[in-house]
Amino acid sequence: MTNTFFAKLASFLTFFVPRPFMDYYAFRVWRSGLFDRNFYRGVNRGVNPIYRAFPIRHYVRFGENIGWQPNPDFSPEAYKRLNPDLADPQVLPLLHYIRFGKKEGRLIKDISSGPRADDISIADLRSLAALAPKVPSRFAVHAHIYYHELWDDFSRKLVDLDIPFDLFVTITRFGEKTDALRAEILEQFPTATVVFMPNHGRDIFPFVHLVSSGLLSRYEAVCKVHTKKSPHRKDGDIWRDALISGLLRGKDTSAYLDRFLADPMASLWVADGQHYDDPIWWGSNLAVADSLLRRVEMVADKDRLSFAAGSMYWLKQELVATMRGLSLTATDFEQEYGQVDGTVAHAFERALGYMAEDGGHRIVQTSQLEEMAPVETAPRPDYVSAFYLPQFHRVPENDEWWGQGYTEWVAVSAAKPNYDFHHHPQLPGRFGFYDLRQTEVLGDQAELAKEMGIDAFCTYFYWFDGKRILESPIDRLLKRPDVDFPFYLCWANESWRRNWDGLTGEVLLDQGYADGFEEKLANDTAVYMRDPRYQRPDGTRPRFVIYRPEDVPDAKASIARLRDAWRTCGIGEVELGAVLFHVEGEHQFDPDLLDFWVEMPPHNLVTPEQYLLGGPADTELDLHPVTGFSGLIYDYRGVVANSNSPAYTDKLPHNTIAGVMPSWDNTARRGASGHIAWGSNPMTFDAWMAQTCTHRLPKSYRTELFVNSWNEWAEKAMLEPSRQYGDAYLRVLAKWSKT
Repeated sequence: MTNTFFAKLASFLTFFVPRPFMDYYAFRVWRSGLFDRNFYRGVNRGVNPIYRAFPIRHYVRFGENIGWQPNPDFSPEAYKRLNPDLADPQVLPLLHYIRFGKKEGRLIKDISSGPRADDISIADLRSLAALAPKVPSRFAVHAHIYYHELWDDFSRKLVDLDIPFDLFVTITRFGEKTDALRAEILEQFPTATVVFMPNHGRDIFPFVHLVSSGLLSRYEAVCKVHTKKSPHRKDGDIWRDALISGLLRGKDTSAYLDRFLADPMASLWVADGQHYDDPIWWGSNLAVADSLLRRVEMVADKDRLSFAAGSMYWLKQELVATMRGLSLTATDFEQEYGQVDGTVAHAFERALGYMAEDGGHRIVQTSQLEEMAPVETAPRPDYVSAFYLPQFHRVPENDEWWGQGYTEWVAVSAAKPNYDFHHHPQLPGRFGFYDLRQTEVLGDQAELAKEMGIDAFCTYFYWFDGKRILESPIDRLLKRPDVDFPFYLCWANESWRRNWDGLTGEVLLDQGYADGFEEKLANDTAVYMRDPRYQRPDGTRPRFVIYRPEDVPDAKASIARLRDAWRTCGIGEVELGAVLFHVEGEHQFDPDLLDFWVEMPPHNLVTPEQYLLGGPADTELDLHPVTGFSGLIYDYRGVVANSNSPAYTDKLPHNTIAGVMPSWDNTARRGASGHIAWGSNPMTFDAWMAQTCTHRLPKSYRTELFVNSWNEWAEKAMLEPSRQYGDAYLRVLAKWSKT
């Protein structure tokens, strides 16, 4: 203890006692502008607080001698090693560089070597997708190997894991020795997927490329590690081991993952000490990070930063999917020249923190998982319905009104961006540009929906005083009893108009209510209600929904006649409900006439406070709309908050089914006059589901949940797999709807 005391005393004396030459050195360092205080303090967090108050003094007295860097670009050790004429121990590296080396253009750091991106072919996304294991494990581990000699350390940790996992390895190829390493990896892990990748975007692009292929979308959690050496840190090897050992916990990994997965709002897990939450770490990455985040409808804030340092972590599936939504390709990443800041890879690290915390999610460290208290499981819906649009096939009317060959896909694929980073067009994924006259498509959709927790499709029924339109898919279904498609009908009783909103514009197909329409409607719907696939959520009554009940003249009498007509034709009692529309109809309507009501976001959930563009007041968020845009853009996150506010919920009928929407953007239909809910991604949808299940389901009619919708592609209200996010929205729904 005495020796320790005297050693500390000597250090303090060395630090504080004036030394003219060293003080001159400190002055030159200060005046040069080459010393980054934030970097020095951040990388060397264990420095005594007194020393931290005078970082330049600490550097010239102690730091340089032990190899610490004054900024991300200058390495004292590398400066002397790369310039052999400076081998004399008396040479002070940074002082020499300030006085002579900068003018002479001397090398100041090691530059990563290895093949360039254009020297190695990057695996095609579709080819990668074909490598997916037929039956995936619960977890996946991705290891990017640039420093081949470090593989043995990785393999020992992987072998020791107590979890089922699929291994994905990307290797930067350095000739034949890399082929030997690949063979060694496959011998140790025969089921691993091993792909050659250039050191392009460091370890970030190889991981993003796997994510973009969809390879990693089927796992509950994914771990990313890489062969980090961090030449700017003397403790680089120790740091790397701490990063990896904090995540790959040997025989305890399963227990940690269980805690991580049990917390629904924990999205990213890092090793202790790797969660940085200070804006000083923006460096030169703010602008690039902001451009990345806007691709998934987020915005960076110069005064707020929270991210995982070291680029090693466990991620949950909704965060992996949001990352996929960035749609990054090799051309988005700069050529590798050993940069230590300001690249897309560095900005991505910071942007990932925003993605991880979107919608109230959080980053957790290993020790926090150890201390985590049990999380109470939120309620789950007893029945889940999704609105279903049968518009995806040709009909003579659409050919006449919109041109030959028109289907919903024409509007969807022709959509144009309306503001910076507007992801348009939204294109289909797994099912492609389907034609619903092929009944097998309905079966494929229903199979996926059932897997993800959806019990029924609420299918739009277009009936105009007996005239039908878009009836082909559901009529063909009746002739195919082998296709399992659980459904019930929603009478879309509004006029079809030229501008698609059902409220204004040239009338294309008028919705009337002629005398006796109730009996005709009952008879025309009874044929579907007799089908065994027609849903009876309460176990007894077939269900029927009216889209705009307030438009029905003398609604009380019409509802009574409609119920009587169903009884007369042998159907019996029908469970009758309606949509809570955002515009009042022409007639008074008693809510108690119906058995239930359906929330259909965004109806009734947009208030002036949520407007980002086109509303009553300007906002700080500049989306840079295109010339001529006259629509509305509002905050999706604000809509989520409104859905649980007493100001909204207290006005709902007592028998309301809680509703959610994955996203909303009807500019594919309405062009520059459309309405957009800005801010939707798998993370924010997950937050909405969490809020709804926790707070709204207990009071929801029969503990049901309604989703708007399965396939409203031209309104971007779709659960179906898309090219941008894959099946992420469905997986979020499954997370909250399945026990």
